[in-house]
Amino acid sequence: MSKLSRQVVIRELINRQEVGSQDALRRLLFRRGHRVTQATLSRDIHELGLVKTDDGYKLPQGEDSEPSLPSIERLIETFVYDVRTALNQVVIKTSAGSAQPVSAAIDAEEWEEVVGTIGGDDTILAITPSAKTAAQLAQRLRKYFA
Repeated sequence: MSKLSRQVVIRELINRQEVGSQDALRRLLFRRGHRVTQATLSRDIHELGLVKTDDGYKLPQGEDSEPSLPSIERLIETFVYDVRTALNQVVIKTSAGSAQPVSAAIDAEEWEEVVGTIGGDDTILAITPSAKTAAQLAQRLRKYFA
């Protein structure tokens, strides 16, 4: 699993529930498919700027609940390796563990061509209004990694 997807999950977990210790966080991550060492988790906590309180780990004051993502261009360039159209749908293949962050970034762009996306582990399904817009979306995505 990628560092980016793991850190997105960490922020999501911290926002949804009280997480009182690194070991509790490590177990929650394990249940979500992220196997991490204590050292890796410590680095993630530091990089995310999490604060330890009496109630557990919290995001720094003033942080939005939504994680900030790298630019869509960078995500596609780094993680996407194939794009295929099927009628009004676009199937986007990513490296393992990267589909959800890339899917979230595509949704955040609010492109006209995209009705919505579903991100799995290494595959994104993007729904478009028509076959024509599916071809346009595929072309837009390919220019970043081809």
